[in-house]
Amino acid sequence: MEPLLLRLSEPRELLALVPHLLGFQPRDSAVAVSLRGPRGRVGLVARVDLADVADAVHGPQVARSLAAHLDRDGARRVALVVYARDAPGSGERVAAAAAHTLEAFDVPFGGADVLVVGDTTFRCLACDPTCCPPTGHPLSALQGTRAGAEMVLAGSVVAAGREQLAEVRAASADARRAVARVRRRRCEARARARVAGPQHLARWRADSLAAWRALVAAPAGAGAGRVTRIALLGRVEAGLADRRVRDAVLVACLPGAGTLPERALALAGPDEDAEVRAAVGRLVDPAGCVAPGDGARTAAAVLEEVLAHGRRGAQAPASTLLAAIAWWRGDGARAAVLLERALQDDPGYRLGHLLRAAVEAGLAPGWARRQEAGGGVVAGVT
Repeated sequence: MEPLLLRLSEPRELLALVPHLLGFQPRDSAVAVSLRGPRGRVGLVARVDLADVADAVHGPQVARSLAAHLDRDGARRVALVVYARDAPGSGERVAAAAAHTLEAFDVPFGGADVLVVGDTTFRCLACDPTCCPPTGHPLSALQGTRAGAEMVLAGSVVAAGREQLAEVRAASADARRAVARVRRRRCEARARARVAGPQHLARWRADSLAAWRALVAAPAGAGAGRVTRIALLGRVEAGLADRRVRDAVLVACLPGAGTLPERALALAGPDEDAEVRAAVGRLVDPAGCVAPGDGARTAAAVLEEVLAHGRRGAQAPASTLLAAIAWWRGDGARAAVLLERALQDDPGYRLGHLLRAAVEAGLAPGWARRQEAGGGVVAGVT
């Protein structure tokens, strides 16, 4: 992945860039942008709800948490963009959010450049009339920026809202019922296998992983007939409810995994568990992590297919795996929304909580951290 280099000479360039960095158009949000090094290279981009950071009781702590994340990211300066609708009371919320943030950012960064974006205008929070007119600049001034044009040419697409990042259109009712019948049979088979003994359970798990491999080998519309694909989707949905199958599927998404997923399922012991942990751990290791390629895109498409056909309200495993791939691909915003949905389905889902902690801490995949020194988006906000 070649980094995209942009030099931002004025606030409107940064404002045009932020939605592309997030992947969606923010609303009622405070977005902090880490500017690293003497050239102000853009690093971590962190978004919080405007109501949270403006809250009189909890807002200062939210702002301090933002400051801690940006400080760990190596920020030398910070830009804060506040998105607030032009509605009664919005001015007070903007002022409170800015006050909490500026106080929290004072010691590590010497404050922050604050920009405010409304429904129709944008302005700098602290400037004289020579910088911004009293009513602000029209949002139409953000059109035709170099930053926006470069991101569009690079293939960047901005979703209309944050929730749309994780939107997966449901399959037809008939297809979902057919998958549900297979899923129920497979869940019943798992219950019988657990009673029959470890060898039977290992075979059930191996069959579930084989179904995953078959789906990945023949993406939708390329190969297996519809009836066969429905059966495979049901098998995979049932299989992902088993922790060992879920972990084997995650490992199977990684380059160079080889037969480790199968070996980890066959009466796995401490050695196999250690191998799985090491394989997953390489995702955060700059020395050993590789950037995701076509295999990750295919795996994400299959997981979306599982979600589209699966039982509503019971998709914590598939949503969490899809979030892990989104994070690996550098899309932390989509990962965060997917994890929210996973934990709505199962509030106690441990892998979802672990991954959410990494995303909220601003931890980037290893390949992205390795590239930080060599390139990225460069900003010089004035």
